Amino acid sequence: MGAALGLDLLIGPALMAHGMSLTAGMFVSAMIATLAVFAILALDLMGFQWLERGIMLFVGVIGLCYGFEVFLVHPDWHRAFVGAILPTFDLHSSLALKGSVFIAVGMLGATVMPHVIYLHSALVQPRLNELEPASKKARPGMLRKYLRFELVDVFVAMNGAWLINSAMIVMAAVVMYKGPAYYPTIQDAFHTLGPLLGRGAAVVFAVALLCSGLSSSTVGVMAGQVIIEGFLDIKFPIFLRRFITVVPALIVIGIGFDPLKILNDSQVLLSFTLPAALIPLLLLTNKAGVMGEFRSVLRMRVAGWTVAGIILALNAVLLVEMAIG
Repeated sequence: MGAALGLDLLIGPALMAHGMSLTAGMFVSAMIATLAVFAILALDLMGFQWLERGIMLFVGVIGLCYGFEVFLVHPDWHRAFVGAILPTFDLHSSLALKGSVFIAVGMLGATVMPHVIYLHSALVQPRLNELEPASKKARPGMLRKYLRFELVDVFVAMNGAWLINSAMIVMAAVVMYKGPAYYPTIQDAFHTLGPLLGRGAAVVFAVALLCSGLSSSTVGVMAGQVIIEGFLDIKFPIFLRRFITVVPALIVIGIGFDPLKILNDSQVLLSFTLPAALIPLLLLTNKAGVMGEFRSVLRMRVAGWTVAGIILALNAVLLVEMAIG
């Protein structure tokens, strides 16, 4: 969806000029984005490192784009810093509180996606085979190397996502905030940046959205592939497995639902499903029969259950807010 939106900002006007409707233009953009994602995944045929480099390239482009946008808007860094370390909710009204919680839950789901919890382990499996391909049973020393790879992978990915999301929020707050009742669309953001900061800023915004959508779509498709292969143990051609994970988004776009609403709602849904991935992980990693000497230590268990509790509390608050209107 994000890749389709980014591509639609760039080529949508040309498609509409040739008589294509907004929904049809979005669907064409989505199909092109799907082909691009499959092309990125094809890098895996050259080796897992090529695929990693491709994803890192997209993440680097996203970071540079939003870094450029933040440089142009000159934010109040003191207020941004205080807002980052002291998260607050808008308590002026029940509607404002509901909106604040909704955004917070959606941001959580967009950054710490539940399917990526499964994918991170799968991404370092090729390195495990590379370290000792002939062994059928991994030795503890090799597993420690594997876990170090996992730690670096998760640390870089999560902090990179946090920094990029922070840059997006800071830029949007400076340029587009016009009061609590104003809800701009992504198209509004694109058309606002041009007059304020120049055409280049608008194009950079669209390119960043496109790269973000392509990278997240690639990760999502890989996660779907891993789950189908590992948990469901379904065997059929790899490109068919990958295409199945794209079909729901194509259907939603083809029907013509509001893309921004679908994006926001899907991110909130990801947050609701996050405990379903996190809690079994915490339970399993605490079992000596499963983990052996790699069983999680007490501080890790405390931190993990604290985070899981916060996520469940936020989800519960949002559900109550939605229930009482």
